[in-house]
Amino acid sequence: MAANRIRPTTATAPKPKPTSAGWRSLILRILLKTVLYFVIGSVIWVTVLKFVPVWVTPLMIARKMEAISEGRSSKIYSDWTPMSEMSKEAPLSVVASEDQLFPEHWGFDFKSMGNAFKHNLRGKKIRGASTISQQVAKNVFLWQGRSYIRKGLEAYFTVLIEIIWGKERILEVYLNVAETGNMTFGYGAAAQRFFYKPASSLTRNEAARIAAVLPSPLRFSVKNPSSYVQRRTAQIARQMRMLGRDYVLSL
Repeated sequence: MAANRIRPTTATAPKPKPTSAGWRSLILRILLKTVLYFVIGSVIWVTVLKFVPVWVTPLMIARKMEAISEGRSSKIYSDWTPMSEMSKEAPLSVVASEDQLFPEHWGFDFKSMGNAFKHNLRGKKIRGASTISQQVAKNVFLWQGRSYIRKGLEAYFTVLIEIIWGKERILEVYLNVAETGNMTFGYGAAAQRFFYKPASSLTRNEAARIAAVLPSPLRFSVKNPSSYVQRRTAQIARQMRMLGRDYVLSL
């Protein structure tokens, strides 16, 4: 009987453990892919919203959730209205009130930012210097709050909408998503709720009054204006007369 032959076995070499350099390379590749996907996705997102109405924003969702948690009515008042169907006083009022250099800058008013920074260093009440473009970037694409990450993303989306949307679309979106009162967003909804008319019929003083509450729409009221809102309305109306309608019609 032939002796059983023992076949030689081939030992499987253990896989080498990743070195620290290997881990760094892997993490770097993951980060680069993540950034690439984010850039591609955000460009597509911004491009789509150049043509599609912005029906909902993160702030609208946040306000709705707050209302539900507090047991209040959670109905959102928002009525997308093309700028061509609004009174010409509407876009002029927000430019006169919020950002008079809007037709000229590329999304950032560095002079105002510098002045606000110096003001805030003196320990006084915090002053912002956001342009209309920055406010649109924040309201449409980001969450509320203050952090370096959010400010960085705000700057990124501001550049994107300036390049892809252009001034007219930025202003149109702002007029439709800006918070104008309790659970109320945009000039279309504000005109109907507070003046009982469409946005196309807003007068100069009515448009100026809506703009007057934009910095603090939950503190101030369009329908029942305080003495401050009335003074601010008059100031904005004067600025609107000085700028003239042609200031925004050429965007």
